[in-house]
Amino acid sequence: MSEKIDKRIIIIITGLASFITPFLSSSVNVALPVMGSEFSADAILLGWVVTSYLLSAAIFIVPFGKIADMYGRRIVFISGLAIIAISTLLAALSYSALMLIACRILQGIGSAMIFGTSVAILTASFPLKERGKVLGINVGIVYSGLSLGPFLGGIITQYAGWRYIFILNVLICMVSLLLALRRLKEDWHAERSGRFDTAGCVLYGVMLFALMYGLSVLPDISGAYWLLAGLVGMIIFAWWELRNSNPVLNIRIFRNNITFTFSNMAALINYSATFAISFLLSLYLQYIQGLSPQIAGLVLISSPVVQAILSPAAGKLSDRIEPRIVASTGMGITAAGLFLFMFLNESTPLVFIVAILMLMGLGFALFSSPNMNAIMSSVDKRDYGVASGMVSTMRLTGQMMSLGIAMLTMSVFIGRVQITPDMHGQLMSSITASFSIFAVLCVAGLIASLMRGKLRPEQPPVILQRT
Repeated sequence: MSEKIDKRIIIIITGLASFITPFLSSSVNVALPVMGSEFSADAILLGWVVTSYLLSAAIFIVPFGKIADMYGRRIVFISGLAIIAISTLLAALSYSALMLIACRILQGIGSAMIFGTSVAILTASFPLKERGKVLGINVGIVYSGLSLGPFLGGIITQYAGWRYIFILNVLICMVSLLLALRRLKEDWHAERSGRFDTAGCVLYGVMLFALMYGLSVLPDISGAYWLLAGLVGMIIFAWWELRNSNPVLNIRIFRNNITFTFSNMAALINYSATFAISFLLSLYLQYIQGLSPQIAGLVLISSPVVQAILSPAAGKLSDRIEPRIVASTGMGITAAGLFLFMFLNESTPLVFIVAILMLMGLGFALFSSPNMNAIMSSVDKRDYGVASGMVSTMRLTGQMMSLGIAMLTMSVFIGRVQITPDMHGQLMSSITASFSIFAVLCVAGLIASLMRGKLRPEQPPVILQRT
């Protein structure tokens, strides 16, 4: 088989895997109000249907990226697909909100195995001059999943029931798994020496859980204690990793690589400021505007459609133009969209909402692909798995923080009660407060994006040498 065909197969297989998880996530968002009614779940518990998946994926993504670098990316990638297929089938059979959350945790573990390997496989398979283009294609596929999720999820929820969203994902996952087993042959491992950093993995997981759980229970005083414990865990984790000869996360990359550090920081802030948009708008469109899940899905599809169309071109553009410039422009456009959402009210026309979402889709496209190109091109090939995992960690941690902010505002304005039609005022106040915080965050992200320094393809940055 020719090299050209091999590369196309790699794009297809990694693209299918990259499609599954965002499609599942975005389609479930539209079904949340229906799930809440069936399980009598309050707004905070509904938030954990989404957050449990993100937290689980974030905890395991860096460890699995390291395992893939050491023992082979193919086996980790395929195992992740199998775990997602099984856990998604169980989610379709859930009889309570707690069982659904448990299944979402398993889905997060499987997704972590894919997130930590798919981008690394792509990066290792293509030369530097083509990297922005193929990463842009992958990002475009991701946002194709986000685009189809609300649309199909709304139709399925309205006419068949939310459980069939998971059934559809099982079928897609099985096709991807069978194709990977038959056609994905290379192992793509970079190193086999050294012991796996089990203690570092435990510290990493405990740290992330404490930070996210603490954010979710604020303003209760216990939330502050959890956040403090998470910050202490972060310090201990950094100390341990710096003294470890084979760390699960090479923190020295952050200390010695400005491009890698600030690109990851920009990604973290970007996702912190944007991920909860679909969650908040799904509640707004169905509870306040009174739209059906199908129509709400059609509205929410407008942003990811624009991003899916433009992401490949944005990635290719970052092969020719400094990624810092392209990504920062996208961040600025996103901040403008969030500022406009601050003026959302009960009578806002749908055309205004769709226009803002399309504007933000342009901003997402200009930011995501060039930013990923900058991150993956700034590290040595031996660290592709960890860098790929870190890209996804920033995304997932940012998404958790975004949902945490949304849940915090709901705790303040609504409380831990089931949302009812007579709560329009409290829900609207919560949504406005969230978008105000997100707009400020996005401005901070723009500053981080501009501070990353230059990364010309012909002049890669100096990478820390391993000892």
